[in-house]
Amino acid sequence: MSAGSTPHARPGVCSPSAALLGFSDALDKTQVEGTAVAGLSALGLVRPGRALALVDNIGTTPARLVHLSVRPGHGGPAVSATGVTTLKRPDGTPYTGADFDGEGLVVERGGRSVLASSEVEPSIRRFRLDDGRQVAELPVPARLRVAPAGRAARNQTFEALAASRDGRTVYAGMEGPLAGDGDGMVRIVRYEGRPGGAYRPVAQYAYRTDPGLGLVELVVADGGLLALERGFTAGVGNTVRVHRVGIRGARDVSEVESLRDVPQAALPKEPLVDLADCPPSGATAKQPQPNPLLDNVEGMALGPGRVLYLVSDDNAGPAQTTRLYALVIR
Repeated sequence: MSAGSTPHARPGVCSPSAALLGFSDALDKTQVEGTAVAGLSALGLVRPGRALALVDNIGTTPARLVHLSVRPGHGGPAVSATGVTTLKRPDGTPYTGADFDGEGLVVERGGRSVLASSEVEPSIRRFRLDDGRQVAELPVPARLRVAPAGRAARNQTFEALAASRDGRTVYAGMEGPLAGDGDGMVRIVRYEGRPGGAYRPVAQYAYRTDPGLGLVELVVADGGLLALERGFTAGVGNTVRVHRVGIRGARDVSEVESLRDVPQAALPKEPLVDLADCPPSGATAKQPQPNPLLDNVEGMALGPGRVLYLVSDDNAGPAQTTRLYALVIR
């Protein structure tokens, strides 16, 4: 049984649509190949039992992917770090936390390359997995760039990244609103293309987050999206919610100057699970939390058997935990 996992195999009901299979703290404050396993901000499944986690901007350490062995397990996921891939510029020099803030991850079909988003500019870059070198970059709509180049706020850009099963559609979600779009109204960009090839932005959608929360991850599922929203209040703790989101017939707001003018364009959503409603299952927290199970969850991936994995970003700090969760969803 994984360290920190729930001691019972029976899932813990969190909502009518989701149950907690368990969690593991086995990655917390560990190292692999002499590198800290910390700052895990996105999660992508390579194949059953194998995953990648993207590290965000931790000082001036090299930008990197952590290779994981992941199994749902009985009573909680079994997870371990098995290797590291350093993400490099086209000239072969490593990106670092100074110029790459990794937040979103898509493992492309075939598992030979990944798309990774960074909040700095923002950017979406393609990296080869065999050597970690950047081989392409997707275009970003001008108004979504960080001010003064665009209307986005620093550290509030492409936090979420997801792809359809065939890889022909990629969704990139902004964590926070553009200047003038109004509180809680964020944009999701739809790209069309082919895995390993070129993509172009073809539409933008309006998404309204719950009050005080930001959009931190997306997953394509059931003809729509799953959206992970997260927030933090000092002295209280984290809020972590997943919603089902409809995209069929959604209005393209690419040419809309302010989303304040089209509140009715927001994508329809319904709650899937609020992590605070799951049973604590023996979890402990290093700081105040509404439920000790909670932490700074930023990554999400949907695996076989409708197992939804979540991973928390400990920001390489002592008051937070790197925790992997496994839930089963209906």
